[in-house]
Amino acid sequence: MRGYRIATMVALSVGLSACAGRIVPPGAAEYPSGPRNQAPRTEPRPRPGHSAAQPAGPAISRVPNGPVRIVPATPLPPTPVVAVAGAATAAQAGIIAGPPVASLPMTEDQAEAARAAFALSCPGLMRRTDASGLTRGADWQAACQAAAIVPHGGARDFFARYFEAVQVGDGRSLATGYYEPEIAGSRERRSGYEVPIYARPRDLIDVDLGAFTNDLKGKKIRGKVQGTNLVPYDDRTAIEQGSLEGRATILAWGADPIEVFFLQIQGSGRLRLPDGGIMRIGYDTQNGRDYTGIGALMKARGLLGPGQTSMQGIVAWLHDHPEEGRAIMRENKSFVFFRELNGAPQGAMGYAVTGQVSVAADPKFVPLGAPVFLSMDRQDATGLWVAQDTGGAIKGSNRFDTFWGAGDTARTIAGGMSARGTAFLLLPVGTLARAGVAAPVGTVGAFPQR
Repeated sequence: MRGYRIATMVALSVGLSACAGRIVPPGAAEYPSGPRNQAPRTEPRPRPGHSAAQPAGPAISRVPNGPVRIVPATPLPPTPVVAVAGAATAAQAGIIAGPPVASLPMTEDQAEAARAAFALSCPGLMRRTDASGLTRGADWQAACQAAAIVPHGGARDFFARYFEAVQVGDGRSLATGYYEPEIAGSRERRSGYEVPIYARPRDLIDVDLGAFTNDLKGKKIRGKVQGTNLVPYDDRTAIEQGSLEGRATILAWGADPIEVFFLQIQGSGRLRLPDGGIMRIGYDTQNGRDYTGIGALMKARGLLGPGQTSMQGIVAWLHDHPEEGRAIMRENKSFVFFRELNGAPQGAMGYAVTGQVSVAADPKFVPLGAPVFLSMDRQDATGLWVAQDTGGAIKGSNRFDTFWGAGDTARTIAGGMSARGTAFLLLPVGTLARAGVAAPVGTVGAFPQR
């Protein structure tokens, strides 16, 4: 669900460029009540149109029934290391052995849900080039084959046998949250539905700069042709003022410009139609302009008082100050274009993402499709996840954005999620040995091919 992550942004995540977040208080604290709007995430994520089939694993719940509360937890400590300045990939940041996977505190239900998501991701995991530099497609073959035949009650043993925990860099992790919002929308323009939700414009061009010179390998830009030049594409202000007329299809019309803005932050969502029906839309692409987290701007300008720095507080302020709010939203020049979805929301791998199981990560530091164990300072974020998505603000080692699904509870948790702790990637047994790192005592399983 790629958005700007587009992370739900989180309390100060929308707020603080989707990177910073408040420190969880020392006692269990009830979340603020949900806003009258949906929340955000932080930079779009490309969403290939592959299978939207949901994993076959059981539903799990990281949150007890009743009012959503923050329950503190004590993270496992990372192994102290000297961070490598300027590391662009996990391989450059360096890896060391984490604890034996069998010692990590995960429930069987959690492990089974992660196994199902991992198995769903296996074709892409084995096919894609791992930008992190840690693994090769063939490394995952044994685990992927085994994932399809794990017996009932054997998921924890599966992870303990086929994976080893790896700490990337200093291991210190920040996790925010995102969800699938539901907002009022209509397929046709009508009274009360005046905010266009655009499909990809016909004149938007993607340019792979690496095709021109190896010095720019991996670099891409988007723009449009003007005469004989490629120029930046229209920014948010121009688009909202009608510059795309005749150049882009309007998929639907939203009822509230603030809800549509945050729908772009999330990257996908549901439109609740006037007849009660649901239209699902997902991220297609983005205008190529840089993303700016408006929460950070609002905080720096003193616009948010005590208790307003959550996503809910930001949304309320924008509603209460419509003119100033419009100007601030337009400082985020990035604009997301959507496509209609026929099934579940998909992540950057093109597979369905699962609430409380899927997580977004930076593919330069985490192989997409890999399991990740987060040991955080709050209970709901702690446990086994699977990296199936990306996000524009989710950059660097040990930076994650947890997906919580849809509905009021998901919105509340994602909107207040800002957890800190330690991250461990679960990679095929033998990854550490190939990197010349000793595996911890207690690691068993088949080594990847060399």
